[in-house]
Amino acid sequence: MSGSVLGKLTFVTGAGSGIGRAACQILAREGARIIAADRNINSANQVVEAISKKQPSSIKHLSLNIDVSQSESIKNALKQVLDVYKEPPTVIVNCAGITRDNFLLKLSEQDFQEVIDVNLKGTFLTTQIFAQAIVEKQLTNASIINIASIVGKYGNIGQANYSASKAGVELITRTAAKEFGQFGIRCNAVLPGFITTPMTDAVPDKVKAKFLAVIPCKRLGEPEEVAEVITFLASDKSSYINGASIEVTGGF
Repeated sequence: MSGSVLGKLTFVTGAGSGIGRAACQILAREGARIIAADRNINSANQVVEAISKKQPSSIKHLSLNIDVSQSESIKNALKQVLDVYKEPPTVIVNCAGITRDNFLLKLSEQDFQEVIDVNLKGTFLTTQIFAQAIVEKQLTNASIINIASIVGKYGNIGQANYSASKAGVELITRTAAKEFGQFGIRCNAVLPGFITTPMTDAVPDKVKAKFLAVIPCKRLGEPEEVAEVITFLASDKSSYINGASIEVTGGF
């Protein structure tokens, strides 16, 4: 299957729900071997169990507990991957993210810092640690996909912390693309708009109605629609796309 992700060892953070879960499902459908990493190990286990039922028993998927805000946790996850597969993954998908929404004048220092630690620092640490392993093994044809957000481009009321973290993710991605290209590692960002996930489930209906009014497609996106773009960026079909930011927003 030329141009596919068939057989590619793929590491997904935030794999237990939302876009991360959908990414695991779509990538597995296309033949990737999935390492589903999440702070909630039960959710990660459920994802691996679900995708394994649809795959030949010869394809080994793995679930791992991870806290992307802690470098030791990421290093431990990498060690477990190397113990099982004897090589690092060549596809890294950074989906782990949280929200702690509040108006700027009411936003606590702790809520600001937690979002930065998971969304921005977590993407930085995971990218750094796994890219280093890829370089050390002299593997090529690798792809790192970071989930940023359209609100990192335009801002959003009540999301100063989230918007700032996702803007940072996009710029880390572009920098990594410039630095890693020589090693055969591409790095791209996906900027989802308003997608039906546990994050948006918490948004009041009247706020959702305001979003829908300015989305030309007149609906929220589905996680699978973002996952299809992630899968394209993971595949050889996107071999000359590097340092790009692809919006999946319904035209928002």
